[in-house]
Amino acid sequence: MILAEITGSLPAAVGCFAAAIGVGMVGAKAVESVGRNPEASGKILVQSILGMALAEAVAFYAIFLT
Repeated sequence: MILAEITGSLPAAVGCFAAAIGVGMVGAKAVESVGRNPEASGKILVQSILGMALAEAVAFYAIFLT
């Protein structure tokens, strides 16, 4: 019983972990980009929010489809 519960939630945990890594990478690169080109911060913000939303979608797919 316990093993079934643990193995049943492993795909969701891996999907959420991957989404967290993706959001962290997007955030880090956005900060790096603004540091290199501060004038483009508005465009970078829009693109980074879009990228983070798409990365978080992976977590929702992992949770709800497993």
